[in-house]
Amino acid sequence: MILFKKIDALQAFIAEEKKKGSNIGFVPTMGALHNGHISLINTCKQSNQVTVSSIFINPTQFNDASDFEKYPVTLEKDIDMLEKNDCDVLFLPPVNEIYPEGLKDLPHYELGYLETVLEGKYRPGHFQGVCQVVHRLLNAVQPHHLYLGQKDYQQCMVIKKLIALTGLNIQVIISPTLREADGLAMSSRNMRLNEAERKQAVKLSETLLFIKKEIKPGYTGDLADRCFNYLSAEGFKPDYVAIANADNLELLENWDGKASAVALVAAYLNDVRLIDNMLLN
Repeated sequence: MILFKKIDALQAFIAEEKKKGSNIGFVPTMGALHNGHISLINTCKQSNQVTVSSIFINPTQFNDASDFEKYPVTLEKDIDMLEKNDCDVLFLPPVNEIYPEGLKDLPHYELGYLETVLEGKYRPGHFQGVCQVVHRLLNAVQPHHLYLGQKDYQQCMVIKKLIALTGLNIQVIISPTLREADGLAMSSRNMRLNEAERKQAVKLSETLLFIKKEIKPGYTGDLADRCFNYLSAEGFKPDYVAIANADNLELLENWDGKASAVALVAAYLNDVRLIDNMLLN
């Protein structure tokens, strides 16, 4: 595996690979890698001659400074995992390589409705930060294919919108959420859970499974409210439990039984914020 810290050196390498006719696949991460990330690496390797991953904890997408400070950093373990799984290139830039002019007066992206609901509502500015870093990473790597995980459902939609807004010719491939044996969605934030919290966290995926089992055509608000109240009673502090159109994230108070639907949840377990989602049909 080749490690690059500078964009110029990375781009020179990528240009040479493209001259050979290589397809470039890209898996961006913030480190604290787990098997969900590795599954994206493996999927990428199936369709590309060169697999690039990045590790960069992006300061502009944390609307809570303490959340940024507590984000798990496991760099040596991450590098070892990528090497063992035959990742070809790791891009490991410092902050001033991604943001050479600093973190102020950054571009604004017109994300419309996507920025007003769910994660956009409860984490103001978060998706602007996502777009700022992903746009820079995509310009640096210049991949043919971009690999994302479904666990960050709304973020996947935002990145697709970013690619449409910027006119980048990149195909987005979204892989299903990988889960632990008990159903908990794999997440870097799980590293911050103690043993008792880790057992409790599985109630998020159980709640989504309950929605999938119980949902019927008609009014959905009572089902979402019941699940919100259940999580509150179980010691969570939920931001939302929502049922939405899977194609555009429009919240579905009434469901016709035919439209593609997704259930989404975000909740704090003490000071760790967890998210999950599940396609319903």
